Amino acid sequence: MHQKYMYIFIMFFVSFLIRVLPLTLIRKEIKNRTIRSFLYYVPYVTLAVMTFPAIMDATAQPMAGLASLLLGMIIAWFGGGLFPTAIACSVTVFVLEMIL
Repeated sequence: MHQKYMYIFIMFFVSFLIRVLPLTLIRKEIKNRTIRSFLYYVPYVTLAVMTFPAIMDATAQPMAGLASLLLGMIIAWFGGGLFPTAIACSVTVFVLEMIL
């Protein structure tokens, strides 16, 4: 029973350090081009890592998810907005799951 509270405390402490240490240790503007580039892309990579597996697992047929992913990438590549891309991908999954 007491180990559960220790685990919760350790998770809290690690999460707290991850958020507080950069604020306390880095007070000046980051001028290193590599680090700035890395920090710029971190949110996009995190979103991609969470989204891509969900696209494949959320559908009944993985092939429908893959087709939707490819269509969404093509639409986005050619400048399609978020809403039309989401609608096209949703319709693709719906139609392909009806067919397959």
